Amino acid sequence: MSWDYQAPWWLPGGNLQTIYAAKVARYFKNADTRWSRERWPTPDGDFIDVDWLNTPNAADDAPLLVLFHGLEGSSGSHYAQAFAAEVQQRGWRLALPHFRGCSGELNLAPRAYHSGDHEEIAWMLSQFRQQHDGLMYAVGISLGGNALMRWAGEQGHRASGVIDGIASVCSPIDLAASGHAIDSGFNKRVYARMFLSSMKPRALQKLHQFPGLFDPHALMRVDTLYGFDNVFTAPLHGFKDTDDYWQRASAKPGLASIRVPALVMNARNDPFIPAACLPNAHDVSDWVQLWQPATGGHVGFVSGAFPGHLADMPRAVVEWLKQASI
Repeated sequence: MSWDYQAPWWLPGGNLQTIYAAKVARYFKNADTRWSRERWPTPDGDFIDVDWLNTPNAADDAPLLVLFHGLEGSSGSHYAQAFAAEVQQRGWRLALPHFRGCSGELNLAPRAYHSGDHEEIAWMLSQFRQQHDGLMYAVGISLGGNALMRWAGEQGHRASGVIDGIASVCSPIDLAASGHAIDSGFNKRVYARMFLSSMKPRALQKLHQFPGLFDPHALMRVDTLYGFDNVFTAPLHGFKDTDDYWQRASAKPGLASIRVPALVMNARNDPFIPAACLPNAHDVSDWVQLWQPATGGHVGFVSGAFPGHLADMPRAVVEWLKQASI
């Protein structure tokens, strides 16, 4: 199975496709999309907030889709709304676990979340598997997809005992290439600034919780993701510095070790992820399928006549997962 996506003629270029998609989210925020929140205590005394999609038509044995969000994402993100609409139509269940600090409430531990957080993915998937006996799939968007594929690479054959299929969408599986791309030129002025506008205040909240955790003056001077990761993300999560973090957390080197049906989808015009760093067939195991459409931007994939919709990408990904597990 493949998906031959092409962006509509009225939405040219990776940047427009990326930015416009987020604005289309309102078309999926309808009365039928409601979430119920559940709080899970973690082994280290913290918590994870899980949003469950209310699907009254779902049978007891309906498949469960676990959706891992991207950087600074949540169940309110445009892609979460789009997947929710697709899952509701199929009568499946959907759960979105928020990475620590992303559910609207500051988490309790000094740590936050990061792109290679495969230990956290492992714990969350094990919790879902304990609750669900039927088919279970996982999709990771951007950062969440890198962490998910990182987990699958670490697990090898063990992953099939937990999950029936996984997919990553627009994930920065080469973190160094993606990080430098976001920190350059137009991307730095628009995207890096956007991410840092929420990441820096949240980091300062964490400093208020734990005085001395990092140097606030160094943080305030930061204007790149590289700088932010050097001050905050890397040292808080056991990495020497940004270079060490980006190297060790990248999922690309582990794609050859995956032993569960896995889809890795990246648009070749994604402004965050240079096409030159995307994996080829020789970089992945036989369990991994690569989708690399020419257009789509970063989690864009708008379809149809103006003003467009976001339904086609979730439909294609979910259908691939269904077919891969047959």
